[in-house]
Amino acid sequence: MKGIYFILIPVIVGISLGLYIVNGSMLNSVNQESKLTITQLMEDGSPIIGNPNAEISIVEFGDYQCTFCYKFHQNTLNSIQSEYIDSGKINYVYRDFPLNGSDSILAAEATYCANEQGNYWQYHNLIFENWAGENTGWVTMNSLTQFAVDLNLDITEFQNCLTTHKYYQKVIDNENYAKKIGINATPSFLIFNDEEVIRIIGAQQLGKFQNAIDQLISK
Repeated sequence: MKGIYFILIPVIVGISLGLYIVNGSMLNSVNQESKLTITQLMEDGSPIIGNPNAEISIVEFGDYQCTFCYKFHQNTLNSIQSEYIDSGKINYVYRDFPLNGSDSILAAEATYCANEQGNYWQYHNLIFENWAGENTGWVTMNSLTQFAVDLNLDITEFQNCLTTHKYYQKVIDNENYAKKIGINATPSFLIFNDEEVIRIIGAQQLGKFQNAIDQLISK
């Protein structure tokens, strides 16, 4: 993304059950002097997919057990992928916000273990394909290992990573960062270019994202 290390975005972001534009001091929990850069938004989450030099980015804050995160991934993400990500119009990053507790944290840890073998997004998608509710016990060491088996990962390497909780702190740091900038629900999305941020909350339909992207493209 052009200027990724230098562009400052004000930390103030509009809040809505649907869509709002940046225009006020809604996130009072963050010091007015604090700024968040594009780099800060994009780093420490998933690998970037899409065109890294695209003018528009989407950062999703999600939880692998979250019902509405699951619905978004089932109903909307594929359309965003085909229309905007695969075409190079935007890039996309997922950041962990594990509101549902320890099982959500463990699932997030597992994605980074899969990433060590170049399979972050494949593993991420497989978790949502096997989603079975919030705090119903479906996220376990065994189930997460089976997903790794399904992707033909090196199981010894994967298990060593997961059982030692190698990426636990990374997940917690993602959660704390989300709270710091005022994220308080999953899924939440920040859609932005070098000048403006739009926030969407919830499992919204493609049209909400199209409107936001079109608005940023027109700037």
